[in-house]
Amino acid sequence: MTIVSPGSPAADLAGGIPVLDAGDSFPQWRAAVRRAVLEELRVFLLRACPAALRRLGAQDVLRQYAMGGKCLRSTFMYLGWLCGAPRDPAALRAAASLELLHAFALLQDDVMDQSATRRAAPAAHVRFAELHRGAGAPGSAGRYGESAATLLGDMCLVWAEQMLRESGCTEAALRPVWPRYDAMRLELATGQFADLLNDARTEPTLGSVLAIARAKSGNYTVRRPLEMGAALAGCDAAVLEALGRYGTAVGEAFQLRDDVLGIFGSQPVTGKPADGDLAERTATTVVVLAREMATASARTELTELLNRPRLGAEELDRARTLIVESGAPAKAETMIAELVARAQSALDSAIFTAPLRAALGKMTTACTERVA
Repeated sequence: MTIVSPGSPAADLAGGIPVLDAGDSFPQWRAAVRRAVLEELRVFLLRACPAALRRLGAQDVLRQYAMGGKCLRSTFMYLGWLCGAPRDPAALRAAASLELLHAFALLQDDVMDQSATRRAAPAAHVRFAELHRGAGAPGSAGRYGESAATLLGDMCLVWAEQMLRESGCTEAALRPVWPRYDAMRLELATGQFADLLNDARTEPTLGSVLAIARAKSGNYTVRRPLEMGAALAGCDAAVLEALGRYGTAVGEAFQLRDDVLGIFGSQPVTGKPADGDLAERTATTVVVLAREMATASARTELTELLNRPRLGAEELDRARTLIVESGAPAKAETMIAELVARAQSALDSAIFTAPLRAALGKMTTACTERVA
């Protein structure tokens, strides 16, 4: 099913990943997978990224965006693979390619949202703009920064597919993966497109906000990577269906947690300003729930705050207070717990070995009890 040259870096990396078991060694296993994924990315980008781009500052940005995260998507894809096949270096490399797709999404998202930071550092378009100013180049530094970040994101999109295609997996093994890969990319783009008009001031429904979150984040973070890995391993329909149910539930819970953190998180922990969602008037599930659950007077006050041209520190604190008093955060926690139970139900099957059930259960916790 796979082709790997003996002694290749991938073969050595895969050999360094412990065997998955049902004990307490999962943190070590996950850390080993992340190290291996990041090394695969380093080797690939060293070959794929042209020297001219590195001289323009792309290397540092790629390190921040493609190699600075938790590697959730690649870990889920590799777990999907393990549902039907043993450890394999080519499958690991295929999974690592999802970090480049994620880098594309983050670069694009930061430009569209005009976000100043990413992972506790200046966002890519900000960094490129600073390089433009430092070089004394003509034209608008801001416009250059946004254009450079967008182009680098386009390259990450191309590199992601290239890395998957050149992973060492055979064409036959990859054949059932491509439809799911296409579906994931289209869902991501469709969710991003819908998110352009996702403004709290338009008072969208909870259903519409959840649909955007499911497409933009949930499926692409958990469900599709799992399905891709399982399809790559040749898993049968029963495994794919169970992973789909699990992934859908965990993906939605992951986005709900993200929405809570987007209002009540702290920058040192999340790497992004805690007032981002409120200041940008993003219609997250927590904001929509607060509108639905608040008293009439509180709803009117919250609406008035969100319609102001700019929210200062006092207004942001007041908006948070109104949201808490509405009961929306508590409701979000209840929804997360219900989704976690649904995910666990999908795993309670003889289809999965005890180590896989334990690993996926711990990944549920990582996605839903996180603080960043």
